[in-house]
Amino acid sequence: MILDLPPFRPRFPWWGGDLQTLANFIRPPRKDLAPHTSERLTVDLRDGTGDRLACTLDQPSVRAQGKPLTILVHGLTGSQESSYMISMARCLLDAGERVLRLNLRGAGPSRATCGGQYYAGRSQDLRALLANLPAELKAEGLRVVGYSLGAAMLLKYLGEEGEAAPLLAAAAVCAPIDLSATCRRMLERRNYLYHRHLLGMMKVEATAPGARLQGRERSAILGSRTIWEYDEVFIAPRHGFAGAEDYYERCKPVRFIADIRVPTLVLGALDDPWIPGALYSGYDWAANKALLPLLPLWGGHVGFHGSGSRLPWSAQAVAKFFEAKPTCPKQASLRT
Repeated sequence: MILDLPPFRPRFPWWGGDLQTLANFIRPPRKDLAPHTSERLTVDLRDGTGDRLACTLDQPSVRAQGKPLTILVHGLTGSQESSYMISMARCLLDAGERVLRLNLRGAGPSRATCGGQYYAGRSQDLRALLANLPAELKAEGLRVVGYSLGAAMLLKYLGEEGEAAPLLAAAAVCAPIDLSATCRRMLERRNYLYHRHLLGMMKVEATAPGARLQGRERSAILGSRTIWEYDEVFIAPRHGFAGAEDYYERCKPVRFIADIRVPTLVLGALDDPWIPGALYSGYDWAANKALLPLLPLWGGHVGFHGSGSRLPWSAQAVAKFFEAKPTCPKQASLRT
């Protein structure tokens, strides 16, 4: 399968992986999606916890008939308001398609409706969301786009479900396909500021009003000095893992992606400062014909701010992939 897509070229002044990554925070897109409209939707996970995922359903001003609903899943400490979620939503809305922006369990507006907390391996939440969405939203089919941690969750889910996954297509953008290797990269000195910011946001998110925590869990979260330690003392024991490394090993997407059968675009930049590019360039993508890897040399972490358009190149790539209506894509590793 070949996408009708120009090669990625960074846009001034976003040279290099770090500036591509930081552009999402320095110059985010406007969050007003007008003339399109939005409404709040909550989906009961029906898992005995009482947790309900808060979502925003975006409706195009002029709807194209026969188009599937696309669900967007954010990354670590993100939400429905993350810049990449807004950009992708606008791209699809302008094409007349409906979009559901999901807040994972305990993230953004879902903090008020969920006592629990998401993590990269919690694919059962995605499974429950798809099962419990109103039938009307699923009538014309479903697609899912995941970003970073949300992309890791999506790939794990797709591999677990195989041919049974109720999706027409999927896209994973900047997924940490090896969780342990990604954590080690984040702990490197060059990523000190990223790490400090993310860990601080994780603590705020996990202990915000609405979180269902025991006193020792709250103390463990607030006392964590690294993301690895946060996973070791909170995420792992709470969710039945022996420790952080057991969690990383059992949930890393590379354990599952060989079993994916839904046509899936896997997009990652080889200069991503958070995820080692070797994880992508060293994987045998040709072994699974359902996967289409798109691996530009540049783009940063969920950046892809390219020349010729204010719309992120990643959003254009996902839209082109979905337009192609793939059923069983031929292998084509595209590097630009």
